[in-house]
Amino acid sequence: MTSLAQNGKNFRSASFLAASARMALPWTILLLCWLAGGLFAPAARADRLKDLANIEGVRDNQLAGYGLVVGLDNSGDQTTQTPFTSQSVLNMLTQMGINLPLDQARSIQLKNVAAVMVTANHPAFARPGQSIDVTVSSIGNAKSLRGGTLLMTPLKGADGQVYAMAQGSVVVGGAGAAAPGAQIQVNHLSAGRIPGGATIERAVSTPVGQGAYITYELRRVDFDLVRRAVETINKEMGIGTAEAVDGRLFRVHAPETPDARVAFLGRLENLNITPLPAQARVVMNPRTGSVVMNQKVEIDACAVSHGNLSIIVEDGGARRNGRAQLSVDGVNLLSLEAGVSLAEVVKALNSLGANPQDLLAILQAMKAAGALRAELEII
Repeated sequence: MTSLAQNGKNFRSASFLAASARMALPWTILLLCWLAGGLFAPAARADRLKDLANIEGVRDNQLAGYGLVVGLDNSGDQTTQTPFTSQSVLNMLTQMGINLPLDQARSIQLKNVAAVMVTANHPAFARPGQSIDVTVSSIGNAKSLRGGTLLMTPLKGADGQVYAMAQGSVVVGGAGAAAPGAQIQVNHLSAGRIPGGATIERAVSTPVGQGAYITYELRRVDFDLVRRAVETINKEMGIGTAEAVDGRLFRVHAPETPDARVAFLGRLENLNITPLPAQARVVMNPRTGSVVMNQKVEIDACAVSHGNLSIIVEDGGARRNGRAQLSVDGVNLLSLEAGVSLAEVVKALNSLGANPQDLLAILQAMKAAGALRAELEII
């Protein structure tokens, strides 16, 4: 009988929460990576080593270059306001053997040309002749890059060396139209991509094949995860194969020959590592009203007042019939089970029309008071 009564309480609480979610403001998005208290036990999961760590030295390198996009339909830069576009065109024409008189060069008006920055990533182990995608972005006042063609543009690395050459037709994922007194635009028109638009001209040395050890870097600092990774590798590959360096790094003794080393790393990166649950964390974006939290987030007893909103979460002897109470403006809105979660508080506030700034202020106050047992991150 006690179990049936408890299930009935859970059902009524879940029904109320569902109704509150439907009442939330349309601009508020609440994403909950969270399991309802005690109803479901989190299943143990295992991640591949390649999803948790990177090999030291195996990385992309950023490339950038300055170029011109031509062939635009009167949507290019207004050269009177962007003189660098005219200067770039004149320099290009001069290199091709075309010299304009100085007075004509100063009065040149271009509507079909736009100055752009071209960016790309040089992948690890890329060799000369391979193609990579590039992103083309206007740096002037061009209205649209739609239909334009990027002229040959050298892409340089941080060392000033040319590592790739880019050229091709720009693909813009948007559209726009204008008429007297009316204008419409869908998506962004001043940036686009060229799939396979750059050719690698210079390789970047990758030190993964040097030395007897290969070092792995976790994507986050976690001493326990390093321990688990080392134990798993030693269990599967032999005792002494891996050893921890610090809370992020561990190194693995690998074969010397390239063929054996590649095969060894292929087996290694597919080993399954079972990590402990992640640290309790709340991530909030006040611009969009998004709140994301994991299942470890909990709150202690606290009282927060913000504007015309008041939150009181009671615990211990203050609970009536073993249930925590959530009150707003002194009115008992929701009766929650003991061990109230932050997700339930946020849902109740959303149902009252609390805006993202209210949520942010309340969460920060809870964190400052020590009632929010989680890391609060604002993005």
